[in-house]
Amino acid sequence: MFLLTLLATVSLADVDVHSAPQLSTDVIVQKLMAANAERSQSLRGYRGKRVYHLDYHGIFGSHDAGLQVEATYTAPDHKDFKVISQTGSKILINHVLLKLLSSEQEAQEEQNRKELEISPKNYNFVLAGTEHTPQGDFYVLSVSPKGKSKYLYRGKLWVDARDFAMARMQGEPAKNPSVWVSHTQIEYRWAKIGGFWLPSHNASETDVRMGGRAVLTIDYSDYQITGVNRPSAHTSGENSTLPNPAAVTPDPH
Repeated sequence: MFLLTLLATVSLADVDVHSAPQLSTDVIVQKLMAANAERSQSLRGYRGKRVYHLDYHGIFGSHDAGLQVEATYTAPDHKDFKVISQTGSKILINHVLLKLLSSEQEAQEEQNRKELEISPKNYNFVLAGTEHTPQGDFYVLSVSPKGKSKYLYRGKLWVDARDFAMARMQGEPAKNPSVWVSHTQIEYRWAKIGGFWLPSHNASETDVRMGGRAVLTIDYSDYQITGVNRPSAHTSGENSTLPNPAAVTPDPH
């Protein structure tokens, strides 16, 4: 039995077991991995904008900070960030938000990407049910890490039943990203844009050991696809891995 600490749980009343074709957990995971491998070869590049906002309340007072960033992705493993504007606490900007960008670039290294992959090598999977929504049908998978790597999560994944792409994740890092952090809850969402599934929103709440809470949101917009290997109506890119927890978790110290 897997112990999962979640932002939110899916109750049986919310699960429609007849909303999508009935597949075993292994088949869903195999289809997800196969589709991810194809997508990662299809998307060769994109540009987009991001808005980071961080609120901290605790023993160091109340502070907030924001960044507007232009992000450029070039396959297979290169990301560049250009800061367009910044507001609020310089300490939070320099010691938290800018470090999140560095952490995301670090996660692109080949060895780190392998640790981030959604695969049986890194995770145990259990099918919790299916959901039928106006946005489509989703397989809901409970996931628990097979190790204590800082790159892994425990929680739930929502897999689009048509494209076999990750559409949503709720959970917590398998290992605290910082000694200052006592607990972190994360929600990550992807959206299908121009035929590609790309990050759309991230929200995380971090409890600090010495007291206080940090709330981080990241909103993604204005995507421009700059490179595609071949046309496909159902391709998606850059979602074969979950985000590096350190790249989506604020450490306010």
